Amino acid sequence: MALDSTPRANRLHLGIFGKVNTGKSTFLNTMTDQKAAIVSNIAGTTTDPIYKAMELAGIGPVVWIDTAGTKDETTLSAERQKKTLEAAKKTDLAFVLFEEADITEGLAWIEYFRKKKTPVLPIINQHTENEARAKTLQRTLAEKIKEPILVLDVANPAIRHLIRKKILERMPESFEAAGILDRYVTPGDVLMFVMPQDIQAPKGRLILPQVQSLRNALDLTCSVLCCTTDQFNRSLAALKEAPALIVCDSQVIQYVAENCPEESRLTTFSILFSAYKGDLAVFRDGIETLERLPKNSRILIAEACTHAPMHEDIGRVKIPRLLKKKISPDLVIDFTTGVDFPADLASYDLIIHCGACMFNRKYVLSRIAEAQAAGTAITNYGMVLAYLTGSLAAVNM
Repeated sequence: MALDSTPRANRLHLGIFGKVNTGKSTFLNTMTDQKAAIVSNIAGTTTDPIYKAMELAGIGPVVWIDTAGTKDETTLSAERQKKTLEAAKKTDLAFVLFEEADITEGLAWIEYFRKKKTPVLPIINQHTENEARAKTLQRTLAEKIKEPILVLDVANPAIRHLIRKKILERMPESFEAAGILDRYVTPGDVLMFVMPQDIQAPKGRLILPQVQSLRNALDLTCSVLCCTTDQFNRSLAALKEAPALIVCDSQVIQYVAENCPEESRLTTFSILFSAYKGDLAVFRDGIETLERLPKNSRILIAEACTHAPMHEDIGRVKIPRLLKKKISPDLVIDFTTGVDFPADLASYDLIIHCGACMFNRKYVLSRIAEAQAAGTAITNYGMVLAYLTGSLAAVNM
């Protein structure tokens, strides 16, 4: 397997932020030992964030994010700010670089990440010709941010060992160190995965939540019996005893719940990911909001993947149809895909989010925080489908 085969969503996201021309791209190139980003003295050279995946010795799979300075003077400044802020929401651990006397933007980033409870490492980019100035800047910053500041030449490969050590020391608590199934199974359990291969499943492959759940189950030394929906009862009959846990696709939860053995616990891949990537308790509260929605409510359906909608698409067709049947045909339903997410969430009564297998946990938690700040309930595809089909009571995890 290639070293970069770990999905980006499962990597530790290391973001590099700061004023233009503080050495952010040079720092990325040094840490990756590649020319991953263009380095230039021209302000605003980095436009879109650059994502570079790698294996970091002693840490594992990470993705570095080199961002644009958000206060350059170019006509693209506003768009760069938007994309840099989007990258900040995904960042598990932030490096904020300083070099010149103007430290306003760097201090603003440190304050931003502190509010988001994201670990941050301030770095003064020191060249041999400005050693005295760097020491003066270090004293100034130390008084303002009240924490240790690294002073180093970001172009020097010798810094790699120190930076790896600092990452290990500041590894964020929000990073998904535990596996998808770790809290719900015991090593050696027999599990069953019900995985219909419909038109939305990629030809010849399994979808990402299925692959990651299967890998985690094998890491836990569990035995896993996989089947499609039409083979569910036959597969159950082939076992000597009922599986400890059955995990199914959200779209077949009603059928599986009706035929699930009493001894088996039941959930869906989407609900598993709602706990792995987000906050299960918050999503449960969202279902309580769904139960009492007014008939003219406004709902946002947010999907991490970007794809052309298909016939019977789960987010754009199935969930809206079930919602309008259950609550009212007068519901107003909007859709977003990928990183698009409305700034005005307060205008919605409920947000229904996908399982978010394409997002990292930090980014999903940032969306939950945005919804809560707007006073808008948020829940998950899998929980909504279980509720709308009358199967949520059968889910026990």
